[in-house]
Amino acid sequence: MEHLAVKVVRKAQEAEGIASFELARADGAPLPPFSAGSHIDVQVPGGLTRQYSLCNDSGEQHRYRIAVLRDPASRGGSVAMHDAVHEGDVIHISEPRNHFPLHHAARSLLFAGGIGVTPLLCMAQRLAAIDANFTLHYCTRSPERTAFKEEIAASPFAGRVQFHYDSGPPSQKLNLQKVLAQPDPDTALYICGPTGFIGHVVDTAKANGWAGEQIHMEYFGAAPQDHSADAPFEVKIASTGQTCTVAAGESVVRALQRNGIEILTSCEQGVCGTCITRLLEGEPDHRDLYFTDEEKAKNDQFTPCCSRARSKVLVLDL
Repeated sequence: MEHLAVKVVRKAQEAEGIASFELARADGAPLPPFSAGSHIDVQVPGGLTRQYSLCNDSGEQHRYRIAVLRDPASRGGSVAMHDAVHEGDVIHISEPRNHFPLHHAARSLLFAGGIGVTPLLCMAQRLAAIDANFTLHYCTRSPERTAFKEEIAASPFAGRVQFHYDSGPPSQKLNLQKVLAQPDPDTALYICGPTGFIGHVVDTAKANGWAGEQIHMEYFGAAPQDHSADAPFEVKIASTGQTCTVAAGESVVRALQRNGIEILTSCEQGVCGTCITRLLEGEPDHRDLYFTDEEKAKNDQFTPCCSRARSKVLVLDL
């Protein structure tokens, strides 16, 4: 994928622990267009690549804006963005990709948990621009940790946004049971945020009868995996017949690298879809957050960055 060199033209503190970065071409030329829900890969100082959703209006081509939560428990990307990337710096990014697009629906309900507001803010801007019917429920720990609060309050769609704070009185907290009580086939649900937040919204929706195809979500990171029962298995390269052993404590990607076979990766958590590989034989142990349940059931592709095998051998279309 082609990478673009962009300049950090503005860095701003949007809330406690959250910084935004406005990116533009140094020569002022237009950036590739994007649609609401898109993300970019960012090459972070230290050799890491991380995905960040675009949270500016998708009608803009002079800039991209991302927001990054400083998370000391992360694998280094967020801390590096906060501490090592400054206004005036040139960084490298990918062109936008969209795994979380808007779908045609009479009404849209958007559920944001914390930094998960970033793609949903872009969606709200787009839905407002086309005068669509939507509501954004934005859940955070406190007003101080709520990114873009003033921007949203000053926007034309401010009346369509409901803020819910963990620190506030019970009356203003999100009552999911009430909001999702009546399934509506003409309404689409969009959810983004921490894994637990997404699970709570999805489980509540499904328990109340909402159909799976109405529910759209994007994860920012995988939940911790239990590796205690992991066992070695074999992967076979279909084109050459070469066989590699994947040890209990390593990923398929790492095992292939040891044997001189490179697979392009990015998030290494089964979130972004960069490393998807076709399977010709064998049963994978899907551990990603990228595929739908229906796609996983086909067992014809998997994410070698995090997924493993239920069968003794996986034959890869490589």
